Amino acid sequence: MDTALPEHIPPARVSFAEALRFWLKLGFIGFGGPAGQIAIMHTELVERRHWISEKRFLHALNYCMVLPGPEAQQLATYIGWLMHRTIGGLVAGALFVLPSLLILITLSWVYMRFGHLHVVAGIFYGIKPAVAALVLHAAHRIGSRALKNAWMWAIAGGAFIAIFAFDVPFPLIVVVAAVIGYLGSRWAPDVFSNTSHQGTRDAPHSPALIDDDTPTPAHARWSRAFLIKVLGTGIGLWLAVMGVLCAVSGIQGTLAQMGLFFTKAALLTFGGAYAVLPYVYQGAVEHHQWLSGAQMMDGLALGETTPGPLIMVVAFVGFVGGWLHHALPAWGPFAGGVAAAVAVTFFTFLPSFVFVLAGGPLIETTHGQLGLTAPLSAITAAVVGVILNLALFFAYHVVWPKGFAERPDLVSAAISVAAVLALFRARIGVMPLLAGCAAVGLLATHLPPI
Repeated sequence: MDTALPEHIPPARVSFAEALRFWLKLGFIGFGGPAGQIAIMHTELVERRHWISEKRFLHALNYCMVLPGPEAQQLATYIGWLMHRTIGGLVAGALFVLPSLLILITLSWVYMRFGHLHVVAGIFYGIKPAVAALVLHAAHRIGSRALKNAWMWAIAGGAFIAIFAFDVPFPLIVVVAAVIGYLGSRWAPDVFSNTSHQGTRDAPHSPALIDDDTPTPAHARWSRAFLIKVLGTGIGLWLAVMGVLCAVSGIQGTLAQMGLFFTKAALLTFGGAYAVLPYVYQGAVEHHQWLSGAQMMDGLALGETTPGPLIMVVAFVGFVGGWLHHALPAWGPFAGGVAAAVAVTFFTFLPSFVFVLAGGPLIETTHGQLGLTAPLSAITAAVVGVILNLALFFAYHVVWPKGFAERPDLVSAAISVAAVLALFRARIGVMPLLAGCAAVGLLATHLPPI
């Protein structure tokens, strides 16, 4: 049924049950990464349902773009909070993630239980080259927005050299880029300005439940007591869950170490999931060795095929790490995998809820536009170089799975090239690309050798 309203009729108050149904639906249809998810929310909430006006929607989005973490999930949390208080924000944000978590746990179990089967191996054989192409495409997509001048290109190039040649940790790259951006904002503000999401349409629009001039509701007004309550609750929850994990396996146990690591990762996700993946790879694969690089690529492929934020690939990382490292030895590998997947999801998204609920009242004190800061612009530029390094790393492991000493895998190389052309030239969607590459991989592994 079409819920679009006539131009002159303001919408009625939206019940909590109606909002809950929408947030649940969004959790299952949120494909296409943050851009697709934000587009779905804009179409549904601004254009069709008129729950929030264009300016208020973009005002909330600009704040979420500044925060570390998945901006689409944070935007859902913000709008849910604005409409139905704290419980509305918690429900909107949680339902954005939970369907993806359940689907990924199921797929991760299938992967660990049946991944050795020839059919499953063939599917992943075709998907891995597509993942390398997708990461390269992400670098291009972000770079086309962020690298606006020679300074930004220099920052991206420096970040690429730092991580490729010197293996500089991702957090240090973020800090250095932020310092460069801060200094640049004082010496050359025009170079580091960012105009994304600053334009809004001033043309007449249909009345919205939360309109341009709608007063901030009482629950969304700034209060020192509410700020302390949110911060205290967030810190308390973190300490409580971390305490349970330490009691179960000790501070050096897999679950506790995952909690600590993914808390740090949650605070470094400027620029989206692709930006933090190199850091996750450094920590989860190289340092802790919870899974292999090839398994990390498989997890990214699964993350691309499921709804919800792409950063949910951390659930796969947690599941595989918990399964292989016996996170709950008394309960078996499946229980360990589920516990780890749930734990890393909790620690990854807890900061996002705290940021939105704590900062939302401050943002609601003005309905003007928030621009991205100069440090964030510099960080985004550095992220392009980091993602390019990740793309090259994945391509290397796809084309030369046994190292340069062995012959390259020409079939994987051909699939990678075809996937790049499909993304850049044909502009094919992610799901058709993965399906096509999986079919080619399945066919290639079942044909007799030439």
